[in-house]
Amino acid sequence: MPSLSWADLAARFRPASARVDARERLRAFAGAGLGILLTALIARWWALRTGMSAPWLVAPLGASAVLVFAVPASPLAQPWAVVGGNTISALVGSACALLIPDPAWAGAVAVLAAIAVMFALRCLHPPGGASALLAALGGVGFGFALFPMLVDSLLLVLAGMLYNGLTGRRYPHAPQAPAAAPPGSRFSAADLDAALAHYNQVLDVSSDDLQNILQYAESAAYERNFGHLQCAEVMSPEPASVQFGTPLDEAWTLMRARGVKALPVVDRSQRVVGILTRADFLRHAGWEQREGVGERLRTLLRRDGLTHSDKPETVGQIMTREVRVVSGHRRIAELVPLFAEAGHHHLPVIDADKRLVGIITQSDVVRALHRATRPAG
Repeated sequence: MPSLSWADLAARFRPASARVDARERLRAFAGAGLGILLTALIARWWALRTGMSAPWLVAPLGASAVLVFAVPASPLAQPWAVVGGNTISALVGSACALLIPDPAWAGAVAVLAAIAVMFALRCLHPPGGASALLAALGGVGFGFALFPMLVDSLLLVLAGMLYNGLTGRRYPHAPQAPAAAPPGSRFSAADLDAALAHYNQVLDVSSDDLQNILQYAESAAYERNFGHLQCAEVMSPEPASVQFGTPLDEAWTLMRARGVKALPVVDRSQRVVGILTRADFLRHAGWEQREGVGERLRTLLRRDGLTHSDKPETVGQIMTREVRVVSGHRRIAELVPLFAEAGHHHLPVIDADKRLVGIITQSDVVRALHRATRPAG
């Protein structure tokens, strides 16, 4: 094991900063104070009214208030954790005080047994350890678990539900569906469950919240790397193009020489009037009849030299006239549905004067998406 310098050792003990603003901090400590005050006033009124001699407020409630009001999303702060954890742990502590004469042993056994029971009953709550220890060292009876522990816990939870709801915090923090994964998302809920199982430690955050946080971070990275990327930054500039009257054999030769599957068709002003693809050639060569399609394609490309002919001779006779174009400043993210769902494979890119300046393909978008979603090196 490598030795640690004093600086490294000090860094491990340095407290991490809380990533919440001043408003959230004010909301948390004001809520904790109001929650304890409300719990104390009602519990004291009840004790005086019923003539109980037991204390009406106990110290573990202060720790519970920190969780309920400062971290209401924590699984350790949910109503069943607060009520069940405090009450059951107090019962465990009272039982240990009754069965074990030595207070040191009674306290230790009470805490370990309380944690085990809270794990089993899914009500793990850190102040429950204090409740168990308090009951064990105080030698209190089982009634202590009902009052003040159960009553105080219920009152605190009710105060938390009221206050957190009024201040915009979900409490109880029931699981919600995770946010929609961004394009190219690299993990699912099952992947997260597998990672948590491998981590094998209690996390003070629910799995759905953790998934939402991770997906939000991934969405932010996606938006930063890909969301503002424009077509002009990804397109192939100055693409090969043909005109309406370009002979078919010239267009085919150009397509093969450039290694492209589509050629924008432009007029003399370089404005797009259509698009010519390999599919257009194959369609006019009768590709659905596989046998002899090569010979029919050669016949299509062969010039007849006649003034009038029923056979297509120029690009304008076989091109696709309805062509979708995009502007150079359009965001790449907006093109994903066009390629994924609308069936487009090539999109001519035009400038402000509607003149052809480039072409963007599925491969261009996939490369840009890959660069946006790969981990930073």
